[in-house]
Amino acid sequence: MINLIEDLIFPTEGKGMYEITSKIRNWVSKNSFNQGQLNLFIKHTSASLTIMENASPDVLDDINKFFLKLVPEDSTLYSHGYEGNDDMAAHIKYMLTQTSLTIPIKNKQLILGTWQGIYLFEHRYYSHKREISLSFMGN
Repeated sequence: MINLIEDLIFPTEGKGMYEITSKIRNWVSKNSFNQGQLNLFIKHTSASLTIMENASPDVLDDINKFFLKLVPEDSTLYSHGYEGNDDMAAHIKYMLTQTSLTIPIKNKQLILGTWQGIYLFEHRYYSHKREISLSFMGN
């Protein structure tokens, strides 16, 4: 039985969805995991994780537009704003999305659907270095 936890850093260039599937696949391959469960946990409260379609960029654009309508980025609507006009809106988007993902691994491969990719969803205007903890249990 293997039990491994490692933190990886993912740079962002401001608000948007960043596909990180290949970096996660590389980590699984580097560690020669055969079968088990991979958990990803983002260590921030203004960015999140999701599994989303990776075939059409229109999907990502539509999701970003939807979140702009769902959570207004008008700082006059919120009391909290220590880190800028996008601060509280980013926290709300984080709360509405996912902080962690669990993905099965079989035959040294991530078990994802044909059109699925793993994304870091950045909710802030400016660039950040986001830390994601990857933990694997299996063999």
